[in-house]
Amino acid sequence: MTIAPLAGTSVPAPGPGLPPRVAERWPLLPPQEPAMTITPEVEALAPAVIDGLSAEDYHADRTSISSTGLRTILAPGCPAQLRYDLDHPQPPKREFDLGHAAHLMVLGEGPELEVIDYPDWRKKGAQDQRDAAYAEGKTPLLTKDYDMVQAMAEAIRQHPLAGPLFTPGTGLAEQSIFWTDPATGVRCRVRPDWLKQLPGLTLAVDYKTIKSADPETVSKAIRDRAYHQQDALYTDGVEAAGLAPDGCRFVFVFQSKAAPYLITVRELNQQDRDIGRARNQRALRLYADCQRTGIWPDWTGPVTEIPVISMPLWAVLSETEEYLK
Repeated sequence: MTIAPLAGTSVPAPGPGLPPRVAERWPLLPPQEPAMTITPEVEALAPAVIDGLSAEDYHADRTSISSTGLRTILAPGCPAQLRYDLDHPQPPKREFDLGHAAHLMVLGEGPELEVIDYPDWRKKGAQDQRDAAYAEGKTPLLTKDYDMVQAMAEAIRQHPLAGPLFTPGTGLAEQSIFWTDPATGVRCRVRPDWLKQLPGLTLAVDYKTIKSADPETVSKAIRDRAYHQQDALYTDGVEAAGLAPDGCRFVFVFQSKAAPYLITVRELNQQDRDIGRARNQRALRLYADCQRTGIWPDWTGPVTEIPVISMPLWAVLSETEEYLK
């Protein structure tokens, strides 16, 4: 494993506190030990790029926060949910095995595959082989699923946009990047699927499998899963680490998980990236405040009375027109 520290710069003091409407929330959780201590030593750490860090060690790091954490701390999540997730790390879900296998086929990086020669997981023999593969750190796949991810990888290779992006030998897969956010002093981390150097530009390419890669579904997934935050944080991290001296652009490659494994390659527009970066900054301020106070609130405000809730605005307008006029 190679650790490449990069030249760092001085880090200013943490930025201003949270907006009053956030800072004044009445938390339901008592103060807790910080999930990550933001010390002067942490703030002063230079950016670093680590090649060969395992996914398990990357996700287990408690000195930094990831894009997933920054998305979880904001609505519809909340600080209480993030704190629980940090304190109760979950083992990888089996429904992610297909995506992990596809990543290995496309990127050439990831856990080794173990092909299980059964039609499904109902037989005890299949289950035993699956569990043994997990115990060895491998990704188990049924034969039919292995054939499917091979077909998915071939579709990527044949695609006029995705294929050239992932040409073997033209990029770096799954580099772990750590840096300190200068506005808050929070240590951040990202792990781009693929970094591709072009003349005057670096591309951070993110490969995602999805039920349907049609552009409308992809657009909705970007909003629902806050992928615009991921875009902003990853480009910030790549640039902070000195890996993109001429700037970084983030590219999404979405692929359907059903034949013929269609592909959509997209970049976000500038407005969406700006929104994602603003969301990240709010999340970082909130996270820093939770670390400082040891208080990780949920969505609830002052609990002196029962709050009022309403239907979504579109429903209010529709039903007002239908029933009250």
